[in-house]
Amino acid sequence: MGESTRRMSRAEMDEIDSSFFATSLLSMGRSMSTANVIMQLANPAVGYGVARSKVENGRLDKHPVKRARTTASYLAVAVFGNADDRRRFRQAVSRQHVQVRSDSDSPVTYDAMNVDLQLWVAACLYAGWEDIYERVHGPLTGQDRETFYQQGKVCGTTLQMPAECWPQDRDAFGQYWDEQSMLISISDEVREFLLGIANFDYAHPAIKRRYGPVKYGRTIGYLPQPFREAMRVSWTEEDQEWFDGYVAGLVAAERKKPLWLSQLGFRLLLWDVRVRCRLGRPLV
Repeated sequence: MGESTRRMSRAEMDEIDSSFFATSLLSMGRSMSTANVIMQLANPAVGYGVARSKVENGRLDKHPVKRARTTASYLAVAVFGNADDRRRFRQAVSRQHVQVRSDSDSPVTYDAMNVDLQLWVAACLYAGWEDIYERVHGPLTGQDRETFYQQGKVCGTTLQMPAECWPQDRDAFGQYWDEQSMLISISDEVREFLLGIANFDYAHPAIKRRYGPVKYGRTIGYLPQPFREAMRVSWTEEDQEWFDGYVAGLVAAERKKPLWLSQLGFRLLLWDVRVRCRLGRPLV
């Protein structure tokens, strides 16, 4: 249950203040995006739901640029948007999600509208952005830690997840995370799907040759150990040294940027969503 036993209305959830949590959405967050996808898809129901999605125009492996824009736009709306932005984007995503359901050939049962699955995806998004915040600004402690966490529920409430589903406090979230991490499982089919994304298989061969190794290294580097084990990938001390140096460079650059510049990409995506709404163009 959430921080209050009273059930929040949809209008109240769309009005949740996320101003402090918003300080985590920094440009270096792009470097952990693929790792976060792997974390989400480590839940078998989410994994098969994405890998076998019949919504062709939203498939990550076939339309990576569009899917990346949609995901980043969702975050921009959830964290920087107002109640109207959140409502409109939720309606657009729901029209896609309602089509993502398991069939008789599916190894596991899944439904993208399932609240428990949305909680898991929201938890992964939260964990990723908390990680970015703490790498750049240092550990969250005391009331700041709790305020940041409570505002982070917008990662799920912007869709169908009721606020009451969000673990009550940051300590409860830690327990939820540990319990769920023990249940992750990545089949060979989903693993191949994810390795293709991590290795930049969808990019032009020249781009893959140049940037693929770095994309793969940072993706595996950001993964907590249980997820590396589920992916059945090796990770050496030398790999960790490279990753630490890579991230240190990103953090150093991030600390030199003004916040507005680091967040400009997300702000532009929110502007794009609002323009699309006015012009009647698809949001996802």
